[in-house]
Amino acid sequence: MFRKAFVVLAAVAAVWAYADFDGSYIVPRDHAAILYDTAPVTDRAAAFQQKLREGKAKPTFRDAHGYLEAALQALDVPVSSQVLVFSKTSFQAPRISPRLPRALYFNDDTYVGWVPGGDVVEVASVDPRQGVIFYTMDQEAVPKPRLDRRDECLQCHAAGGTLGVPGLVVRSVFVERSGMPLFHAGGFVTDHRSPLSQRWGGWYVTGTHGAARHMGNVFAEDRDHPDDLDREAGANVTDLKGRIDPGMYASPGSDLVALMTLEHQTRMTNLITRAGWETRMAVAEQQAINQSLGDPPDRLSDSARRRIDNAAEAVLKYMLFTDEALLDAPVKGTSGFAAEFTARGPKDHAGRSLRDFDLTRRMFRYPCSYLIYSAQFDAMPAPLKDRVYRRLWEILTGNAPYGQLTAADRRTILEILRETKKDLPGYWRG
Repeated sequence: MFRKAFVVLAAVAAVWAYADFDGSYIVPRDHAAILYDTAPVTDRAAAFQQKLREGKAKPTFRDAHGYLEAALQALDVPVSSQVLVFSKTSFQAPRISPRLPRALYFNDDTYVGWVPGGDVVEVASVDPRQGVIFYTMDQEAVPKPRLDRRDECLQCHAAGGTLGVPGLVVRSVFVERSGMPLFHAGGFVTDHRSPLSQRWGGWYVTGTHGAARHMGNVFAEDRDHPDDLDREAGANVTDLKGRIDPGMYASPGSDLVALMTLEHQTRMTNLITRAGWETRMAVAEQQAINQSLGDPPDRLSDSARRRIDNAAEAVLKYMLFTDEALLDAPVKGTSGFAAEFTARGPKDHAGRSLRDFDLTRRMFRYPCSYLIYSAQFDAMPAPLKDRVYRRLWEILTGNAPYGQLTAADRRTILEILRETKKDLPGYWRG
């Protein structure tokens, strides 16, 4: 009787393993297997925070940007990654406008936000186990500056758009000239699956993209017809002079390739977080069932395995760009971001890297996310990581259709990973 009841409970829990977690319920942060608010964290910003507390880091305050440059340097975030958003969609919204957009900078696991005249530098950093952790640093010259954790950011950064876990999101909205979004018009959460026609409403975009058109650089002039945008006026913009004062910012533009990269990795990060949490909850709940039934503690029921397998497939589907929106024409940014981003990646003996851009027909030359090298990926719970590696091996060595992967894609990705990913299971070497 008890076994049947627990099987039913496990099956109910497995219902939440959505195919891709879109529109998901918000995962309880206080679940015993998660403890987001209280568990220790080891993200890049947490290490910086500790150095500040111990006086080992002494950032310089500059009149123009406060602690921005110091934070970027300490967190190894390149200035070339700068993108600019002018929609009032941040907690510093009163200070944001089309003349004074908010600047965002990022590397693979850390994001820095800065607003001209703002009270704080914003930092979001990916902890390998817990996902995105949020911080602020007061923009005030003091002998011992602090970086403080801000879980109140989760009011917006833990929702369906972040897959139900603390995370990041890139939104494209219809914006008036004041910078206010027209909420009645809706909008889009964008990533590499989104067509350019839905991207970058409320953002400045510098770069070229041929005949394709996006929503960036322009405003909704008619509240009753917000989608009637003058997309032509926002197309192929390479200089923001006349729209903003570029000299106010650490970099003069809002690089198109950086925006595309930001979109890809925000969802990839959220997916890894959600899949990890889903697995930890499945294992913990199964262990409770096993204890009640007197079963071995490491036993996983079929329903628990399906829950983990579904999470792994969601990660793989996105990681391998199965639903990527292909480009209609080549795209090019205006900063050194693309070159700097590519140089950061591990390369095989032939000089190939998962960080190599294509930017003619698709985003990357070899469609497998570079975040496979991240500490977050490496820290995935063992049942999840084992499943991801097994399925990835099957996909790359098999012939069954999987998204848009070609035989050449499979072969090259396999060769690159064999040389550059150090923790592959032994069967990968066969």
